[in-house]
Amino acid sequence: MPALAFMLSSTNLVVELGIIIGVFLSWQFVVGEYAGGILLVLIMWAVVRVTLPKGLENRAREHAREQTGDEDEDGEQDWRRLISSREGWRRVAHRYVMEWNMVWKDVTIGFTVAGIISAFVPRAFFQALFISSDAADPAFWQVLAQAVVGPVAAFFTFIGSMGNIPLAAVLFSNGVSFAGVMAFIFSDLVVFPVLRIQARYYGWKMALYLLGVLLFILVTTAVILHYGFAALDLLPSGETAHALTDQTFFAVDYTLALNLLFIALTVAFLAWKQRTSHAMSHGSASLGERLLFWLSMTAYAWLAAGLALPAVL
Repeated sequence: MPALAFMLSSTNLVVELGIIIGVFLSWQFVVGEYAGGILLVLIMWAVVRVTLPKGLENRAREHAREQTGDEDEDGEQDWRRLISSREGWRRVAHRYVMEWNMVWKDVTIGFTVAGIISAFVPRAFFQALFISSDAADPAFWQVLAQAVVGPVAAFFTFIGSMGNIPLAAVLFSNGVSFAGVMAFIFSDLVVFPVLRIQARYYGWKMALYLLGVLLFILVTTAVILHYGFAALDLLPSGETAHALTDQTFFAVDYTLALNLLFIALTVAFLAWKQRTSHAMSHGSASLGERLLFWLSMTAYAWLAAGLALPAVL
């Protein structure tokens, strides 16, 4: 259970995700994200305690031990010494590049898909997919249905974490309820790539068990948040959320300055890691990783064409 609690916390109780939610949606969704993260852990503890077979847990542990490679040998170090040393900042550069290497494909695809859906998919599609999404005051079964559809839609988008947020903004601007949007945001652990990784480390039986538990707890949490916010008269409306198409995409302000600063930092860290890293072979990328890479390249080509066409036509 501690491992599952860490997994839920590391994907929901993080600062950068709250910042992106605040930019694309509204403060109610930020509060819902953090309050929901705590609820997810508590409900998960109760469900797993009652339902997890001991034999399945033991087999998953053995499977994970077989799949685990060399552990990190950084060892314990004094952070005061590391923060003022070249070795400490080399580790920062290494970790920074590793983190971006894990998420850049998801973020690229997520933002591109959100833009395509926002521009080309009619509102009627969302009203059909998310049952009664146009209802001003949906009934309980309608809220529950939207909360169930949220993770199902997320599963087939292959998008997780921060890449979900712009698409969540599109869903909300098209009338999907607070519960449906929160369930969609919480669904970064039930997308297919994550399921595939869990199956690799824990085996398919444990992966499918985790999928069932996660689906149950995120739908339950989303519905609880919806009616909790409704009781406090805090449900966001279309006017309080920032519509994706109404964002100011470029301005000469502090955001531009911070973007330029972190772009320069990213380039410096990338160059440093490439220069100091040892040549190591990790084997060929999996089919899923190759698919995500080429989808990302297609997304960049689509964006480049979108920037070039106005100048040509």
